[in-house]
Amino acid sequence: MKIITVKLPDALVQGMDELVRAGMYPSRSAIVRAAVRDLLKNELWQQQNQR
Repeated sequence: MKIITVKLPDALVQGMDELVRAGMYPSRSAIVRAAVRDLLKNELWQQQNQR
């Protein structure tokens, strides 16, 4: 895996921390990976359907 640096507003980080505290994700990194994966699936799927 590659390490990247991302700047996020405090409100988003606080929301991520709430999800981690609730046990929904093991870490902030896991949340970001899931979000990016879902975004790519949705965007790539839409792009393929438009062809």
